[in-house]
Amino acid sequence: MANERLRSALVVRGVTEQELAKRCGVDSKTVERWILRNREPYRRHRQAVAAKLQIDEDYLWPDAKPETQRLDQADAEIVHVYPHRSSVPPELWVQLAERAASDIGILVHAGVHLAENPRWHRALTGRARAGVRIRLLLGDPESSEIARRGKEEEIGEGVAYKVREVIKLYRPLYSTPGIEFRAHRSTLHNSLYWFDDEMLVNTQIYGVSAPLTPVLHLRHVAGARLVSTYQESFEKVWASAVPLPRQAP
Repeated sequence: MANERLRSALVVRGVTEQELAKRCGVDSKTVERWILRNREPYRRHRQAVAAKLQIDEDYLWPDAKPETQRLDQADAEIVHVYPHRSSVPPELWVQLAERAASDIGILVHAGVHLAENPRWHRALTGRARAGVRIRLLLGDPESSEIARRGKEEEIGEGVAYKVREVIKLYRPLYSTPGIEFRAHRSTLHNSLYWFDDEMLVNTQIYGVSAPLTPVLHLRHVAGARLVSTYQESFEKVWASAVPLPRQAP
C-alpha cells in the first residue's frame, strides 16, 4: 500500500523525488520505496522529510516509532491502568495505605469497598498512630449532588443509602486522633485515593457505577503535574467540606 500522504505532500509542495532524496542524503530509489511500498524511513530521514515539506512527521508516518522510546513526564507518572475498579488487586488498597508515611486522602461518594474491609480500618488506625495525616471526604447523603448521581446510575436513593451505611461503618474511627472525616457537596468527577506520592484515580462515567469504570494508578515524578493536579483538586474539595456531624465540635 502506497504512502499517499507523502506522495500528495510532494505534489503540493512542488518537490521532486530527486530533490527530496538529495535533502535526505539517499538515492531516489529509496524515496520511491518510501512512497510506493510505504517503507518507513529512519528517524533522521523522517525528520528531514518533514522539515523539507513543512509537514508534521506524525502525519506522514502515523505508525512510526522512535528508535529510542522516552516517556514524557505525564506518561512517566502512570504506573498502571485498570479497566474497572473491580480489577484492581484487593490487597493494593491496603498496601498503599500501610506504606504511607505522611498523607492519606480519600475523596468519594461512599467507597463501600473500603469501608466494609476490616483490614482497611486497621491500616488507617495504624497509620494515624504513626503520625500520618488521614482525611476522608464522603458525600453528603442529603445533597442534591448525591441525588443526581443516584438518578444518573438509575438506582434512585441507592447512592444516598450507601453513603449513610459507610458513615455507620466508619463510626469506630471517629474518635481516632489523626483521622478526619468531612462531608462534601461537590460534583464528583473522579474518586481520589491519595497515599503520599501515589494515587488511585477511579474515573467517573455518566450512568456507570464506579466499580465498572477505569482506575489509574499514578506515582508522582518530579517536575510532572498529573498527580499534583489531582492533589490540588482534593484540597479544594476539602476546604469547602464540613465535618461530619459526629465530628463537629
